[in-house]
Formats: sequence, structure tokens, C-alpha cells
Amino acid sequence: MAASGSSKRRRRFDDDGWTPSPTDHDHDDHDHQDRDHVDDHDCDHDRDRDHDHDHDHGATSDDGPDPDEPAWSSYRDASRGPEPVPAWVVTDPRATDVDHGVLKTGKEADVSLVERTLDVEGEPVHRSWLAVKRYRSAEHRMFHRDAGYLEGRRVRKSREMRAMATRTDFGRDLIAGQRAAAEFAVLGRLWSAGAAVPYPVQLIGTELMMEFVGHDGVAAPRLAQLRPDRRLARNLYDQMREVLRQLADAGYAHGDLSAYNTLVHDDRIVLIDLPQAVDLVGNPQGFAYLRRDCENICTWFAAHGAPHADATDLEAELLRSVPGA
Repeated sequence: MAASGSSKRRRRFDDDGWTPSPTDHDHDDHDHQDRDHVDDHDCDHDRDRDHDHDHDHGATSDDGPDPDEPAWSSYRDASRGPEPVPAWVVTDPRATDVDHGVLKTGKEADVSLVERTLDVEGEPVHRSWLAVKRYRSAEHRMFHRDAGYLEGRRVRKSREMRAMATRTDFGRDLIAGQRAAAEFAVLGRLWSAGAAVPYPVQLIGTELMMEFVGHDGVAAPRLAQLRPDRRLARNLYDQMREVLRQLADAGYAHGDLSAYNTLVHDDRIVLIDLPQAVDLVGNPQGFAYLRRDCENICTWFAAHGAPHADATDLEAELLRSVPGA
């Protein structure tokens, strides 16, 4: 980490000339108008096929910023996560970031590992690990559900609406910005409600920094990687029910839930990948997404030591928690 002040530079962001912020939205109507809308084809989509295209890595430095060159923390310049800010978050503008490379590549974004450290007189006094999700520029993305995603999003400018509808490079960049802003906003609301999701630290453009789930730079495993015994499987399923109940109580379904976007950290469930979280009341097909989430996750748990995992029972339980349902 040691580096002289003259060697530090400000982090570069893939903002593509547009910097969305959750504060740009009207808070009263954001919850029920800026969620996804899905069509019948999306609800029948095979999620395992999607996740086959995501790749996990040990942190590699082939892509992204030079891992040997620290960058000044951009926390003060960013849209920041909700109060109260956890004590582990490094907020001091004198802190520097070191990018340790890519953890995961996906169709729409890459996730890298960043170490943010505040040094005083050459000694680290405050350090945290962050997962940095960078939504890709237009020429490198492979969006697979744009139509359903856009139908539930509100865009004020007709030029932007046309660009997004016709999938111009500008429109696809707007979609990336919306996805980053949507994930930042929903993580903040769910974290504030006590749900087991990563804390969203900051957002600039299409780059979202959030809590890293793991120990000392080693990521927690996905649920799909585990082979739990029956006792742990039942415990994890009961945790999943509670997390999904918290989402439903806040009016959301995950919208893309599977064992691939669920982490298990110290035997605790953590949900990730939430840019497509669905407003259960405002989205005409929100309950279809909820049903699919229940079917996906119960199928996995029933096959891995939790025979009481039943999609019909889980769906009924969650529906009782949805406000206004």
C-alpha cells in the first residue's frame, strides 16, 4: 500500500458522460415506479443458463485500474449509502484505494476487489475491503432482459426514452446507469430495513462500491458451491425465508433469486445482485417474479437437505407480508 503522495491519482470511472444519483428521484414515488416490469418469457427463463455465463475468479489484475497505483478515495464526491454509516466504512478523504483485480465477470458488469486504507504517518489506521461493481460500456455489454427492465423504469426525457428503446450506444449507457442507480437505491432501502444484503458504500456513474462479503479479501462462497449437511441446510433455508420476508415486507421480490446470487458468510445468508428487484405492488407481474424466486430457491434447498422447503408454502407466507397485497 505504501506510496508517495505524488504517485496517487483520482480513480477513473466509467460514467459515459452521465452520472445518475438516487437523490435525483422523487422519494415518494420512487418505490413504486422505478422497479422492473417483466414479460411472460422472462418468468419462464432458465436461470441456470444465465448464470453459466458468470465467471468467478481469484482477484486478477488483467483488467481495470493498475493495481500497483493507489487512487484517492472518491467517497466524498459520490452518492453515499444510508445512515447510520457502519463503523467499518472508511470515510476520510485522505484514504487511498488499491484495486486487486476482478473477482467475477458477468454479462452486464464485472466485480472487482478494492482495498481502501487510511494511512497516518505511513501506518494503516483504518482499512476496509470493498466489492466494486462496474457496469460495462455499451460496446462490451450483453443485456439479456432490457425490454422487461425498461418497461418498469421512468425516464423523464423523450430523447433518452427513444435512445433506450432503440438500443443506441447512448441508450445502452443510460440503461447501465439506471441499473447501477437502481441497485444502489434498493440496497440502501433493504439494508436500512435490516435485510441481509451488502451495505452500499457509494455510487459514481456506473460504478457501485459496496460491502465486500468475506474475510481479508477472500470472498464468501455462493450457496450453489456448498454441500451442506441437513442441519445447516435447514438453518440456511430458515434464514432465506426470513430474508425474503424482509424483502416482501418492504414491497420487493429479488426478481432473479437462485443459489448463484446468494452468498453464505459464516453460515449466514447474504443476497446479492439486486439491480432488477421488483416492486410487488407496482409491477403488474411482480407476483410472477415472486413465484419464480420461490420455485428456484426451494428446488435447490429441497435437493440439498431441507425437505421442508416448499415453494407454494413459501409464496403464501411471503404474500402475507406484502404491504397492500
